[in-house]
Amino acid sequence: MLWSDPKNEPPKDMRDMQATMRRAGVLLALAMVVAMFVAGVR
Repeated sequence: MLWSDPKNEPPKDMRDMQATMRRAGVLLALAMVVAMFVAGVR
């Protein structure tokens, strides 16, 4: 690989979107755990 080759990283908006989707996935997983706990308590 040459020093003049472009870096193999996605554009900034794509990285921001990936971070947002990761956060949404974590929130969804936490919500599922809380829902299971609430359903188990009842």
